[in-house]
Amino acid sequence: MTHMQRFVGKTVIVTGSSMGIGEAIARRFHDEGANVVINSRKEEDCQKVADSLGGDRVLVVAGDVSSSAFASEIVEKTVAKFGGLDVLVNNAGVGRTGLLAKADDDFIDTIIDINLKGVLYLTREAFPHLLKAKGNIINISSVSGLGGDWGLGVYNASKGGVCNLTRAMALEFGSQGVRANAVCPSMTRSEMTTGITESEQAMKMLANRMPLGRAAEPDEIAGPVLFLASEDAVFVNGVNLPVDGGVTASNGQPNFFG
Repeated sequence: MTHMQRFVGKTVIVTGSSMGIGEAIARRFHDEGANVVINSRKEEDCQKVADSLGGDRVLVVAGDVSSSAFASEIVEKTVAKFGGLDVLVNNAGVGRTGLLAKADDDFIDTIIDINLKGVLYLTREAFPHLLKAKGNIINISSVSGLGGDWGLGVYNASKGGVCNLTRAMALEFGSQGVRANAVCPSMTRSEMTTGITESEQAMKMLANRMPLGRAAEPDEIAGPVLFLASEDAVFVNGVNLPVDGGVTASNGQPNFFG
């Protein structure tokens, strides 16, 4: 597929981009001409993606987004190499199932630190550079931030925080020329969801609630992300966009007729 060239000369950080949705987003930005920063905790995985992209428009900065010191590091290295920052994609995340009543401190801290505090830290450090560029922020949230799930209470809390934080960012930053939006996927094929997407029973249950009848592919999430980051979305600010195959179109009642 031949893509447009909407991001030539632009610099983009995509956290959690060594696999899955993040990798697809990074690849699409690179295909459209951007300088791209690849990030995850495992440098080897990041380097594989970078090597596959090739050229001098790629920078690997491995590290943990839940560290405020690392947030400073990735932004500093990005600006040092590419001269600025135009788009921040807060994609890094962790998903774990578990009952809240049985969740220990480590379980709670891990999910909140990566999924929510990581977004706060990266955004805080990136904002001065985004302000110079009149750039924008895309947070990768989830339909789990728009409604509750069985057995995902802590994850719901983290992603609900991201959705409302996105609205607050839009208010705080919008008047200064920096937009903030979020994309909220439902079930998407990736390393994180293999246990579900490879289960025939689970996918049948999913299809019962998913009007399109299947899980998304990572590149199908990347497309809306690039739209929101582009000039085509210049007046879109503070939106939590479901990219979910129609899951949130339902009021939750079962399909009595299909």
